Amino acid sequence: MKNHHNDAELTIAGMSCASCVGRVEKALAAVPGIENPQVNLATGRARFGVNSADALPRAIEALAGAGYPAEPLETRLNIDGMTCASCVGRVEKALSAMPGVTSAQVNLATGSATIHHSPAVTPQTLAETVTAKGYPAQVQAEAGHHMHDHSADAATLRRNFLIALVLTLPIFVAEMGGHIFPAFHHWISMALDQRLLWIGEFVLTTAVLAGPGRMFFRIGFPALMRRAPEMNSLVALGASAAWLYSTVATFAPGLLPSESVHVYYEAAAVIVTLILLGRWLEARAKGQAGDAIRRLIELTPDTARVERNGSIRDIPVAELRTGDIVHLRPGERVAVDGVLTEGSGAIDESMLTGEPVPVSKTTGDPVTGGTVNGTSALAYRVTATGGDTVLARIIRMVEDAQATKLPVQALVDRITAVFVPVVIGLAILSFALWLIFTGSLGQAMVAAISVLIIACPCAMGLAVPVSIMVGTGRGAELGVLFRRGDALQRLADARIVAFDKTGTLTQGAPALTAIKAEGMTPEDALRLAASAEARSEHPLAAAITAAARDKGLELPPAEDVQATVGRGLSARVEGRALLIGNAAALTESGITTSPTLIAAARGWAANGATPVHLAVDGQHVAAMALADPIRPEAAETVAKLHELDLQTAMISGDVQATAEAVGRQLGIDRVTAGVLPEGKLAAIRDMGAGTVFVGDGINDAPALAAAETGIAIGTGTDVAIESAEVVLIGGDPLGVVRAIRLSRSVMRNIRQNLFWAFGYNAALIPVAMGALVPFGGPQLSPMLGAGAMALSSVFVVSNALRLKRAG
Repeated sequence: MKNHHNDAELTIAGMSCASCVGRVEKALAAVPGIENPQVNLATGRARFGVNSADALPRAIEALAGAGYPAEPLETRLNIDGMTCASCVGRVEKALSAMPGVTSAQVNLATGSATIHHSPAVTPQTLAETVTAKGYPAQVQAEAGHHMHDHSADAATLRRNFLIALVLTLPIFVAEMGGHIFPAFHHWISMALDQRLLWIGEFVLTTAVLAGPGRMFFRIGFPALMRRAPEMNSLVALGASAAWLYSTVATFAPGLLPSESVHVYYEAAAVIVTLILLGRWLEARAKGQAGDAIRRLIELTPDTARVERNGSIRDIPVAELRTGDIVHLRPGERVAVDGVLTEGSGAIDESMLTGEPVPVSKTTGDPVTGGTVNGTSALAYRVTATGGDTVLARIIRMVEDAQATKLPVQALVDRITAVFVPVVIGLAILSFALWLIFTGSLGQAMVAAISVLIIACPCAMGLAVPVSIMVGTGRGAELGVLFRRGDALQRLADARIVAFDKTGTLTQGAPALTAIKAEGMTPEDALRLAASAEARSEHPLAAAITAAARDKGLELPPAEDVQATVGRGLSARVEGRALLIGNAAALTESGITTSPTLIAAARGWAANGATPVHLAVDGQHVAAMALADPIRPEAAETVAKLHELDLQTAMISGDVQATAEAVGRQLGIDRVTAGVLPEGKLAAIRDMGAGTVFVGDGINDAPALAAAETGIAIGTGTDVAIESAEVVLIGGDPLGVVRAIRLSRSVMRNIRQNLFWAFGYNAALIPVAMGALVPFGGPQLSPMLGAGAMALSSVFVVSNALRLKRAG
């Protein structure tokens, strides 16, 4: 029997490096009923499948046991029936008494409650508990959605860094000032007894470690006790070793050999201060990395003007329901998805599509939540709310892509799983070697501390996810959605890009592309033909009628309209007998065709157009070319793909002549035509590795799924979009070029980050151990190690932020 399977997502506290990620995944994987856990250091989130009722509570217990508790969720409820403070008290008491609820605040004025709770408690359970107490409650839209607040982290870290800096500066000046200016050292020695100076440094350093530096010990030592050391463990070990040795030298110098009585308070204090600086800068940068999603979330307005009971009033967007009529003022943002019921005007959809030109909308056209109305007053009927809107689905897609692990991450995970224990081993080895070869306990300790401090799994852990985070966010701004993050890596290795023709490279509907007339003006010929075709259901007829309307031609009524399959259409317009059809239809009716018009028609047919002829009162007077027009950006797309050293192909169900004509006009390398969906599938498989397929229709879904990377044109069907890994929000095929450029930029950025993170450790750990000392080189001080370590993480995140200008 198949288990019922759901996806769950938790925000995890306490993760600071790649080895943390490995341990969180290991803890989750060990829980029965949890499948395929994926943890992202940049977003602080874990995603996994849940296929049994008790798996989620067990997972939360396992995470807490591993030292990485799941952060509480915040849920907001709308509550009816509360009339006084005692009602508030009863609701708060009911919520607070629930296992897993950490706090509940109820607001009588707004009729709402904000609850912080364990993810093991569902928002729906909270609502049911309040309803059972006699106060009907509903979960507000988007409740439980939790985005880690890096700005709050940055504010806390900034405050801690500034406190540590103020406390550390006197120690640093007292100890290091003497090394830089010997005269300063003599002045300090005369002015202050050395023991008094050391006691002062002890007080200040202890304050740094117990105050702003407490976070490293609070997380690092419990991890060490669980035999699962991580980044904070290294900092805690290094700083506490320097502090402990210095404390012994200050208060019990007799326990140390006389030549080893030195203090290293400045090392302990400066280590903590510099790493706090690095973490603060990193949190600030991580906040910027999540800007794209935050901006998308902020696109939804708080209130909307809705028609209710015959009057128009402002209500919270969370209370909108499908079918509501929303009134939109000029310049206002569309609240949710809908269909225009009143008015017409231009709507700016640039935040969704990346296209700067406003889109004209009229009654019956769809509007999307988050877009901006132009200068018209409009009204629309709500078709989707909450998580069902296009904007919510886009946010979900971007978040899903950011949570995905790239294949390149597997190597990083394997290395970081053993990294911290290896560093601790190397620190112990350094201590032993220095003690054996120099006999100096102080120097041995400095070497061991330097090794602990310089090693930085933070940079390794951030190298891949932070680039994905910024890259996918930038993609969303450019109208390119990566539904799966691993598509980023595959798209960068693309070799050939294959396009569907209809609706992808072309507009997807026939249009009048040329007209030639004899004995009357082209406008007259078009006016008469469109009048006859006005009531026909045929797509070619619609193209002729649309062309006449676009030119503003008045269409007189047609009489005796008769359509015959294969013979065209006959009618009477303004008392004249009309016949519209192919050349054979005219010949069969005894009409002599014009050689000039037939020659023009043959030329159009050779380029893939369908010729249509018009006869008036037995005279052949006009020929028209009807074709599916090529999208204006298609030729530029193909040219730019060639510039990127990619081959291009077109796979179409259309007839060979039409497909080849389009291929010729666009400069496409290979054309495969006349194929059914199964044929498209076979053509994709024949192209081999590195194939990208771009399509828009239901018939493209198998090919999109079969290609190494499927790219769906966002104006296409939902089936096509669901089958693709990348979605272009607008209908512009140039998005394919943007997607490939962006993926190449992201992968290049990831390679730079990994080179820096691994190269930094490979180069500097041996220097910290003292590998250069026998050759007359320097021994790296713990302070320089701390500075370099903080810099490595900041470098990785700052390098990833350059992707905000990519594409």
